[in-house]
Amino acid sequence: MIKPNVSLYHGSYIPVEKPDLSKCRDGKDFGRGFYLTTSRRQAERFTRTAVRKAESDKIISVDSAEGFVSEFFVDIWEGLQIYEFADADSEWLHCVVAHRRKRGMSDELARWADFDVIGGKIANDHTNLVITAYMDGLYGQIGSERADQIAIELLEPKNLKDQFCFRTVKALERLQWIHTERIAL
Repeated sequence: MIKPNVSLYHGSYIPVEKPDLSKCRDGKDFGRGFYLTTSRRQAERFTRTAVRKAESDKIISVDSAEGFVSEFFVDIWEGLQIYEFADADSEWLHCVVAHRRKRGMSDELARWADFDVIGGKIANDHTNLVITAYMDGLYGQIGSERADQIAIELLEPKNLKDQFCFRTVKALERLQWIHTERIAL
């Protein structure tokens, strides 16, 4: 669960002191928002992914040798609509798939629309393959008990780190930037 007075980390191809929702991409696990984790190591790993995506999108020059991990502090959660998944279960899977896929899942998307912050397990490189196979119907019909069970078993939830998606300006205002560190890739 989200604890008060917690440090959160964000990995990126640029230093981030003041997050801007207009620069956040759609189609991520918990929707458009600014993503952070309690795991500094996870943020460092994501830095590599962010740099490669920025190179691919021609935002930065190819073969960049550095990224950045920004640390934020949150001490006030009151007044925010927060939902945190306890585990990578069917509910988590449906939320992730709805935000990644969108088409045909408007009811599921509507369910999460009013939350300022959504937290839960992070889909990493290993889980992306499982979730894609799930969305393609390889385990059975999306949303069926059998397909959910197969996907969740393959996800190995106990090995996944956390992520928190700050989805609103109101939520971002609770983040206090601490510092940004340059990371050699």
